[in-house]
Amino acid sequence: MFSRFKKPDAEAARGPSTAPVTSPAPAARAAGAAPQAATGRAPTQMRPTPAALPKPSAEVIAAEKEKKRKERLMELKVELHKRLLDNLNLAAIEHASEASLKQEIASISAEALDEMSVSLNSADRATLTQELYDEVMGLGPLESLLKDETVNDILVNGPQRVFVERSGKLELTDITFKDERHLLRIIDKIVSAVGRRVDESNPYCDARLADGSRFNCMVPPVAVDGSLVSIRKFKKEKLKIDDLVRFGAFTEEMAAYLQAAVACRLNVIVSGGTGSGKTTTLNALSSFIDNRERVLTIEDTAELQLQQVHVGRMESRPANVEGKGAVTQRDCLRNALRMRPDRIIVGETRGEEVIDMLQAMNTGHDGSMTTIHANSSRDAVSRLENMIAMVSIEMPLKAVRAQIASAVNLIVQASRLQDGSRRMTSITEITGMEGEVISMQEVFRYERLGIEPSGKIIGRFNATGIRSAYSERFRQWGYDLPASIYEPIA
Repeated sequence: MFSRFKKPDAEAARGPSTAPVTSPAPAARAAGAAPQAATGRAPTQMRPTPAALPKPSAEVIAAEKEKKRKERLMELKVELHKRLLDNLNLAAIEHASEASLKQEIASISAEALDEMSVSLNSADRATLTQELYDEVMGLGPLESLLKDETVNDILVNGPQRVFVERSGKLELTDITFKDERHLLRIIDKIVSAVGRRVDESNPYCDARLADGSRFNCMVPPVAVDGSLVSIRKFKKEKLKIDDLVRFGAFTEEMAAYLQAAVACRLNVIVSGGTGSGKTTTLNALSSFIDNRERVLTIEDTAELQLQQVHVGRMESRPANVEGKGAVTQRDCLRNALRMRPDRIIVGETRGEEVIDMLQAMNTGHDGSMTTIHANSSRDAVSRLENMIAMVSIEMPLKAVRAQIASAVNLIVQASRLQDGSRRMTSITEITGMEGEVISMQEVFRYERLGIEPSGKIIGRFNATGIRSAYSERFRQWGYDLPASIYEPIA
């Protein structure tokens, strides 16, 4: 019975020098005895027992459960979406009401879940029905963010990382796509609705959503870690100057000055970085345009919300698959000059259309406006010079600057500060030429005074003490601004 534990007689006859060295007895190890020197081995380290490992907290356990629940719902949604496409009459759903379509989706889903022997509580069933409705009629996981009024921008970095901007600050959301194919399907749904497409041969696209939101995407192989999507949401409410004053974007004195400048038909450029509020500022300034004037707008992606009665809107168009049919902003601008406009507003000047824009400002279309990407008023002038140079027109620098000085009257600088707030940081007039240099004078500026422990910027708006070079023009048009608005705060 115990023969397998007993040494053979031949081994017992051997001397102790040939016997295998054994490790210390368990009792010796427990007593902390050192191992025999003859072994030449380091002491064996004791591994902690499972009881010694820290237990996960209740929050970690709950988060893990929630993650598994979402993964399970995502898998179910993918399977149910396939079944919906097989069972729903896609031609009829366009005319169905939201309530009836959700009821039909819930019915098909319940039947499918019973077949798969899957049990869900009422809350998960309602979530699943809403997400399936968004997949069929909307933009899938993005739909809830598009409906969120607090979200300004939606930024997708691959299927698993979706960011939003709220109050000027970025934050990661818990919204995800199933995989890259799921994200690409939503992208294709957006771009095909406006007659465009994205693939490996044409990996990027600008488009406009049904609600007017601006959409841009870039797909692999150009996007290395998954498709990139940027959505600038369309603001349904039309912000006026009073609203921006209330939000602290600028002061009432600055608003009175801007009202006079726009009403007296000064040519205005709104300058600023990405997300600084250029388009919002341009929309607000347009409220001072007289309703009796004919205004034409030209944009790459239509997002201006002018508040006049007589507005003609134009939008550029990229080339088709064969590389034909493109309509540029410059084409629109040239055509607009033949349509008897009082003012021309270009959503953003960034290319060869700058020549036609300056020509329009110089040839009887006073009061025209546009936006430009620049960090300061002086940088905005330099950007105009560079854009003219890129058009490959042989023109001396002095002549280029004379053209700009004659065409542009006012540069409004908008900025997004580090705390996420947006401010009109400078209002600068172009007063002419001094030698070969464009002369400018700043009338109002935003002065930064410090920063609170919370990170909020402390500052104030102030006049520079320089009286406007257009004061006489303002007076002739019936806007006699008091001299006090130009007085700086002591």
